[in-house]
Amino acid sequence: MFKDRIDAGQQLAEALDEYKEQSDTIVLAIPRGGIILGVEIANALNIEFSILISRKLPLPLNPESGFGALAEDGSLYLHPQARLWVSEEQIDETIESQKKVIKERIETLRENKSLPSLEEKTVILVDDGIAMGSTMEAATRMCRLKRVKKIVVAVPVASPRAMHRFYELSDDLIVLESPPDFRAVAEVYQNWWDVSDHEALQAMKKIKPGN
Repeated sequence: MFKDRIDAGQQLAEALDEYKEQSDTIVLAIPRGGIILGVEIANALNIEFSILISRKLPLPLNPESGFGALAEDGSLYLHPQARLWVSEEQIDETIESQKKVIKERIETLRENKSLPSLEEKTVILVDDGIAMGSTMEAATRMCRLKRVKKIVVAVPVASPRAMHRFYELSDDLIVLESPPDFRAVAEVYQNWWDVSDHEALQAMKKIKPGN
């Protein structure tokens, strides 16, 4: 159980201590919840920080669930059964819709700046938890295309199914909790809320100079 995202980020930073002050290492937080944790990690480890936009592709009739995810460079992950759930037309429409949201997120949260170069870097991908893992999978695909040296997936909590998947997709996996009866990421937090753009921007102001 974590008090909140700040507490979870601080605990993750302890588990990531081997990456402290590594000049070729960068924390990439997935907005918006992941930003709160990512700031804590980057400050504790004294390493570079940025954000990587990866968006769930929501099901038309059940937007809380998704059929895949899209990263900001166009890297796409579709659930193996996606085409049984939605038509090709719906897939295309949802992708186009999320491209617009991604553009808005880059403008708002990264001030329209490009990502730092990731080539030959160790990338620590951070989110506040992994349930199905679609957004994290799209993020890992993007990082592979950027020719990173190493991908570290670091989250406070993940479903057992997601853990199995990311053992394969990452070079290092840090998960603090994986309840066998996992139902939702929010269940391991005492205080959980949807992080706003304002909160995310305020959190990023706490990044230490040089990070």
